[in-house]
Amino acid sequence: MSGSSSGQPPGDGDSGDDRNRQDRSTDGARTPGERPAGAASSSSTESNAVTIEDDGIVRWFLKTDDESIVLVRDVLSSVAIVAIIGLVLFAVSGIWPPLVAVESGSMEPHMHRGDLVFVADEGRFVGDNPADGTGVVTLENGQESGHEKFNNPGDVIVFQPNGNAAATPVIHRAHFWVEEDERWVETKANEEVIGDATCAEVQSCPAPHDGFVTKGDNNAGYDQYGNSVSTVVKPEWVTGKAMFRIPWLGHVRLTFDQILGGMLAPTSPAGSALYDPMLSDPAATSAPAATGPAAAGLGAELGSDGELAGAAGIAATGASISGGAVVALGRRRTGPR
Repeated sequence: MSGSSSGQPPGDGDSGDDRNRQDRSTDGARTPGERPAGAASSSSTESNAVTIEDDGIVRWFLKTDDESIVLVRDVLSSVAIVAIIGLVLFAVSGIWPPLVAVESGSMEPHMHRGDLVFVADEGRFVGDNPADGTGVVTLENGQESGHEKFNNPGDVIVFQPNGNAAATPVIHRAHFWVEEDERWVETKANEEVIGDATCAEVQSCPAPHDGFVTKGDNNAGYDQYGNSVSTVVKPEWVTGKAMFRIPWLGHVRLTFDQILGGMLAPTSPAGSALYDPMLSDPAATSAPAATGPAAAGLGAELGSDGELAGAAGIAATGASISGGAVVALGRRRTGPR
């Protein structure tokens, strides 16, 4: 037999050449703008990229996937949400800050240290039978009208002791209203609280002016006698009323204030610390001598912890953001603990 065989069926070699020629023909038949699939995908990704030049800085900031910009964007979004919540609370309450953290236990068991309390302007959410010319219902009037706050009759008010704006504000219950020169120890004071004390033994009796006599729910004596937090509280010294509390959340505020050493909030002036009326019977204790701060209605004795005693203090932070999470948060000392 003559000739050679490659072992391939007739026509196979020609078929391979035909396929190659067909592929080249197909490539040549594409339009100038047409690209292979892989190249098209890469081009699409590049064309969808957001750039300052093509989209402007605002759209680029909102749409870019750059990690550092995404972080900044998230932080700003969180701050904006907190600010909006703060503004809504301010609109409802009418005062700033609308949230305060309770610092001690003179209002227990109805307020505890670390509670976050929402406060409102004293002219808002007024109950039945408020004291004349005010939006505050006293415990005395609340017993008649049925108005209660924090499980007891009457409003819990926030006030500046002795009208001192630099002192830590106090959050205590308004017990009754007195008029100027009224001998309130004899006319209105509860004998279980005042004991055998007479008007002559109480520095703020007769009343030096119209106002409220106040007391912490967990304190043995009135703020105007015994623990001498303040003289009779004028209506203009009242900065708000406590509306409701959120347990424990105030610890955030108190922790930041402790870490920063009081930088976030004013503290009580030196020499204004008072003794703890929970440690003694105010009825059996004569009023402190009227020397120094006592002349303005402040005692001169120290509580067991050396802190301001007899007052539920609140120190406002204004628009500060504690830890980037809490806005419009203040501190209130709730008294002698």
